[in-house]
Amino acid sequence: MIQFGTNPIAWANDDDRTIGAEIPTARILTEAAQIGFDGIENGHRWPDDPEALRALLAGYGLKFISGWYSTELLVRPVQDEIAAAQRHIARLRHNGCRVMIVCETSNAIHGDATKPVNDRPRLTPAGMQAFGAKLEQFAEYLASQGLTLVYHHHMGTIVESPEEIDALMAATGPHTHLLFDAGHCAFGGGDPVQMLGRHIARVRHFHAKNIRPAITARVRAEGLSFLQGVLAGAFTVPGDQEGGIDFAPLLKILADAGYDGWIVIEAEQDPNLRNPLLYQTLGLATLRRLARETGLDKP
Repeated sequence: MIQFGTNPIAWANDDDRTIGAEIPTARILTEAAQIGFDGIENGHRWPDDPEALRALLAGYGLKFISGWYSTELLVRPVQDEIAAAQRHIARLRHNGCRVMIVCETSNAIHGDATKPVNDRPRLTPAGMQAFGAKLEQFAEYLASQGLTLVYHHHMGTIVESPEEIDALMAATGPHTHLLFDAGHCAFGGGDPVQMLGRHIARVRHFHAKNIRPAITARVRAEGLSFLQGVLAGAFTVPGDQEGGIDFAPLLKILADAGYDGWIVIEAEQDPNLRNPLLYQTLGLATLRRLARETGLDKP
């Protein structure tokens, strides 16, 4: 059964915590519940204690979906990564999460407002193979803990382009799965329909992020940073008329594959310019309609 979720980054940004800093935490949770989401992903506002987190979200009728974990496998051994991840793993397991969202950030630049996103790090083919081998080892450990590793391809990181997504999937084994993010795929130069269709067998988590093509093109042309792009409005939600991604064929691919998991609107914008309550409401209404039309919402 699919469930619909959101991410607090629509209200209060994690990469630049000055964005939305004035928005109270209670407002984020109240609005997420009011809109009708089933759950919410991790954010820097949530308690570290697993039970405190569960209780906080439960008070608003929300489940904890999962949350981003930054790996540093390029610079440390797998066993060190496992040790570093224990607190995060404990939060996920206590809250009944099924997936762990992972992205390699040891050399990522998406959180640096001074660096053009075009200047992101890249791996050689041999480097990708070596990284994939370590990631698969980490994923195998997570599987032993009841968690599925879902890798988040992301702007400003070593897995951004469609070729890199393909290479990562080829370099990993059966324990490594994919968080497919429509917006990052399109921003990274990929065709979301083609890429989702190609890797649907390994997709275990879905981010329904939209882009404004004119703004993502400007980010590339003017050498803007990822965060400058966010503030300029590079991302938006499904259903926004300024958005460039048609989510109907994407949800149809999920439906045809029998997708059973979360569909999360993770679409960061400047909340002072684009009201999160209005945009998240539009996004969820659009996804629910498309889920009915494509048969994705069938039990």
